[in-house]
Amino acid sequence: MKLINTIISVVAICVGLSATAENPKREFRGAWMHTVFQDGYLKRSTDENKQYLRDQLDRLKSAGVNAVIFQVRPQADAFYPSPLEPWSRFLTDNGKAPIPAWDPLQFMIDESHARGMELHAWLNPYRVTSSKNQTLPQGHVYHKHPEWFVRFDGKIYFDPGLHESRDFITAVVRDIVTRYDVDGIHFDDYFYPYPVKGLKFQDAKSYSKYGKGMELAEWRRKNVDKLIEQVHAVIAATKPWVVFGISPFGIWRNKTSDPTGSDTRGLQNYDDLYADVLLWAREGWIDYQLPQLYWELENKSAPYLSLIDWWAANSHGRHMFIGQDVNRTMTADELTRKVDLTRRAETITGNCWWPAYSVTSNVGGIADSLACNYQSTVALVPDYPWISDKAPKSVSGLRVSAGKLQWRAPEPKGESDDAVKYVIYRFDEGEKIDLTKSTSVVAVTWNKSWKVSRPGIYIVTALSRVNRESAPSEPIKVKL
Repeated sequence: MKLINTIISVVAICVGLSATAENPKREFRGAWMHTVFQDGYLKRSTDENKQYLRDQLDRLKSAGVNAVIFQVRPQADAFYPSPLEPWSRFLTDNGKAPIPAWDPLQFMIDESHARGMELHAWLNPYRVTSSKNQTLPQGHVYHKHPEWFVRFDGKIYFDPGLHESRDFITAVVRDIVTRYDVDGIHFDDYFYPYPVKGLKFQDAKSYSKYGKGMELAEWRRKNVDKLIEQVHAVIAATKPWVVFGISPFGIWRNKTSDPTGSDTRGLQNYDDLYADVLLWAREGWIDYQLPQLYWELENKSAPYLSLIDWWAANSHGRHMFIGQDVNRTMTADELTRKVDLTRRAETITGNCWWPAYSVTSNVGGIADSLACNYQSTVALVPDYPWISDKAPKSVSGLRVSAGKLQWRAPEPKGESDDAVKYVIYRFDEGEKIDLTKSTSVVAVTWNKSWKVSRPGIYIVTALSRVNRESAPSEPIKVKL
C-alpha cells in the first residue's frame, strides 16, 4: 500500500512538468545506502528496521533507481550472520546477534529483487575502527591475530602488506558470494587510509619483510593490486556472473604529477591512496569503475566539467558509471547538466546517487526530478558481455490468467546465461513494435508473472545473470 501511495504521489507531482528527451533503455541508476555511522539501525527494532528499509527501497524505486549498493561490511563487521566477523556495531550492541534474529543482507536482496532492482554488497576492505576509543568485540579476528593490523591516527587497519590480510578479506568476499545471491561486490575509495599531515602509516615491518627493493609507494600499490586481483579471481571461480565494481576517489592523478592525468589540483588515488584503478580495469580485474565526482561543474581544484571527460576517456573496456553528490548537485542546481554530460559520453553508462538517504528524503527535489524526468522510465542495467555474451533462452507460453501475465522459462543451472529476470514491454494497439524504445519498458521482474493494469500489446524477454537479453516472446493482446 505504501508503494502505491508513493507512486500516486509521484504521478501527481509529475503532472504539468516538462519531460526531457527520451531516457536510455539501458542505464545504471544506482544509490549508495551506507550503514557506517548510521545509528538509526541500532536504535530501531528488527521489525522497525525491516519497515524502514522497505520504505527506503520503495522511495528509491519510485525515483527510478535500479541498483542498490548496500553497505554490509562497514568496519570489518557484518550486516549479516558471518562465520568470520562479528555483527556490525551499527546494527547491534558489541557484536551480539540481533533479537529477534534476522539477516539484513538476505532481506535487502529479497526486497530489492522484488522491486526489480539489483543488490550490490558494499564492503570496506581494510578499515577496522574509526576512533581510538572504539573497542572490538570478543572473537574479532583482531584479538586472534593482532600482528595483521596497524594503527594510524588512532584507528586500526588491516596491514595491506601482509598476505594474511589479503587472504582474510578475500575469504569474507568468498563467503558472501557463496551464500548470497548478490548481483555485485562493491569496494569504495578507502584503500590505504587518507593521509593525515605529520603522520606516517606504520607498515615499516611488513615493508622490510616483503618490499624486495621496491620503492615504498610502488610496493603499497602492488599490495592493493594483489588484493583486487585476488578478489576478482575468487568471484570468478565461485559465481562468475557476480560483478566486481570499484568506486574510487574522483581524481586518479593530477596532470602536474602525470601528463596523462586530469587537469585538477587535489588528492590522488594513485599517489595518496595507492589505488591504481585504471590498471585494474585494463587487466580485467573489475567490471565497472564508479568514480566519485562530487564536485561542482566549475570547481576550481576539481571541476566536474574536466573530470567527466577524463574518466570517459579512461574506461579501458569496462563500464564507467559516475558517482553524483546529491547535496552539492541540488544546491548548485546542476542536475540537468550533469546527467546530460554523462549521457553524451559514449563510454559512460550510468550514474549513482550519494547518499541514497538524500534521494529518499527528496533533498532539493532530487527524487521528484529523477522520477519525473531523468529516470522516469524503467531502465535495464547494462550488460557485461566480457563475462558472458550468450543470451538466455526466450520465454514461452506467454498467457494471461487472473489478471496476470504468466510465462515459462528454463530453471537456472548455475550459469551466467541463466534466465533469472524478465522485461515486460507494452505497446498500444496499432503502435509499431520497437523494443529499443525506453518508453515501451514497463517493468523488470525476478518473477515469472506480472500483474497487468493496462490493456495493450505485451511482449516479454528474459535477462541473464549478466543482463544479456533474449529474443522476444510472441506478442499477446491484453484486454481488461
